[in-house]
Amino acid sequence: MIRIGKADDNDVVLDDPHVSRYHAHLIRQEGAWLLEDLSSTNGTYVNELQISKKRIVSTDRIRLGGSYYTSLPEILKSKNDYSEEFAALRNVYDRYVQAKVKIQSSNQFKIRLMQTFAFAVIPVAGMIFGLVKGLSLFFTAGFLLIAICIPTVGIYMAAKQSAKVPQLLQDLVNQFKIDYVCPKCGTFLGEIPWESLINRKYCPLSSCKAKWTDEEAS
Repeated sequence: MIRIGKADDNDVVLDDPHVSRYHAHLIRQEGAWLLEDLSSTNGTYVNELQISKKRIVSTDRIRLGGSYYTSLPEILKSKNDYSEEFAALRNVYDRYVQAKVKIQSSNQFKIRLMQTFAFAVIPVAGMIFGLVKGLSLFFTAGFLLIAICIPTVGIYMAAKQSAKVPQLLQDLVNQFKIDYVCPKCGTFLGEIPWESLINRKYCPLSSCKAKWTDEEAS
């Protein structure tokens, strides 16, 4: 629970003449935030509609009293709570892993396809040569040329495809280092799975200690 009001013993203390001493509180309920007015003098409003109790999301505009505007992210940050932003990092990590696997598997497929095609040409050319071998020396020279050049080209194309992968992976990693960071201090979180990080509950940096989950640390 996060208590909001003008009194000093609130979790979020607001210095505003139109805010009551104990104006409202936020309660985490079934994965959502519930904002409840505590019989305040000037009321609590969500998107300019007065409420007594209402589930809210990050985009809702909250007004306490006559003129104090705030939002769910602002209230949570006053408690060093970055659980909403940290939850979004789950998709960042999942997309990174999927993109990495896609690059690697696609590369392997293309290399095998090129190599298979190159060496498959030889028996096909041999069959053709067998059918026309009595016609001229031209076909003999052509078969030898195919037998030598096609595999060479296939190997070259496969090597060229392999050379693209390090840069593609590096570009992916560079973007991941920008996106997969503590939402408060911006420290890169490494390639540690999101599920493992959330078990830590807080940013490990002593200068940050942002809350990554709204659950109490055990």
